[in-house]
Amino acid sequence: MDLESEKELVFRAKTDADAFGLLYDEYYPKVFGYVLNRTASIETAKDITSEVFLKALRTIKRFQWRNISFSAYLYRIAGNEIKNVYNRNKQLNLIKQDIIISEIINDVSVNAEIARLEADIQKHEDFLLLHKCIVKLPGIYQEVIVLKYFEKKSPGEICAILGKREGTVKSLLHRGLKKLKKLMEDNATF
Repeated sequence: MDLESEKELVFRAKTDADAFGLLYDEYYPKVFGYVLNRTASIETAKDITSEVFLKALRTIKRFQWRNISFSAYLYRIAGNEIKNVYNRNKQLNLIKQDIIISEIINDVSVNAEIARLEADIQKHEDFLLLHKCIVKLPGIYQEVIVLKYFEKKSPGEICAILGKREGTVKSLLHRGLKKLKKLMEDNATF
């Protein structure tokens, strides 16, 4: 959706629930993906994403268009909601290990099935380690890394979402990746 169409839709959404529904349909999967990448928990991501859209609905009448995608507004709310979750319960374990091992029906394929499951488990463990390390980073580093590498946002979009200059975003990204690399090395089990 181009900015002009989005601007018109946001303006309509201030008084028209159907227009807000279109914004919801457009951005829910993107915001949910962002939150999921930050929390590594489907249930937590669902809860936070619902809260993001509830807050957006409540505040859309005060929203002022600044020629920046409405998604930047939603991502900013999402970032704040994630921080709120962490602040409310520092002991919250957002990383859940929910590997489901399917029954092996055919004895002929046992070795192949075991090899596939071991590969899946290793990928899952690597994914969990990455998210465990990302969660240990200060929030600002989490945001820039997830927006850049999981959400595939451009530097300009990240600047709009975080309200920071491009040089600052690049610096945060560089420092965040350096810290993440160190955490990954410290937590790796070889």
